[in-house]
Amino acid sequence: MFTNSQRQEERTGKYGTPRVQYLQELVTQFQNASAEETKEKIVANLANFAYDPFNFTFLRQLNVIELFLDCLTEPSEKLVEFGIGGICNACADPANAALVTQNDGIALVIQCLSSPVRNTVNYALGALYYLCDASNKEEILKPEVIDAIKSYAAAGKVSTSFSNLAQAFLDKHIPQLN
Repeated sequence: MFTNSQRQEERTGKYGTPRVQYLQELVTQFQNASAEETKEKIVANLANFAYDPFNFTFLRQLNVIELFLDCLTEPSEKLVEFGIGGICNACADPANAALVTQNDGIALVIQCLSSPVRNTVNYALGALYYLCDASNKEEILKPEVIDAIKSYAAAGKVSTSFSNLAQAFLDKHIPQLN
């Protein structure tokens, strides 16, 4: 994590695949895959690369953020989970967050708040924490979204992670509630 070009070159070795090429191979495999399980594994792998700032430029270059957004429209709960996980990991970077916003991703992220999959909800809360800014507060801070986030904040006995993340969102974006 948080590697640089020199360190990446050392770790890859003389005959290793450069990071951008490896990520491109994953994207191509995803595009050519027909089996749902294969797609899920590839998106999970890409989502793991999305947490490292070293990869952010490559992910934008290869349209991986858009691939994650496309996954949010799939019927497979696993593709949705891994797609929103990738978005959550990547959108701490303002350029990646802007891509999510520009590609109408906020509504898709908000939809993930009602998922039956706990990880999906957690990732959606984390993504919204980073996505919410002056340019899109109106879209995110709708009453129904705030109510959902308040309910997660109040669910401390059910899920500490939901509660803590939801409360962090409220503290940052709606400080007048405190």
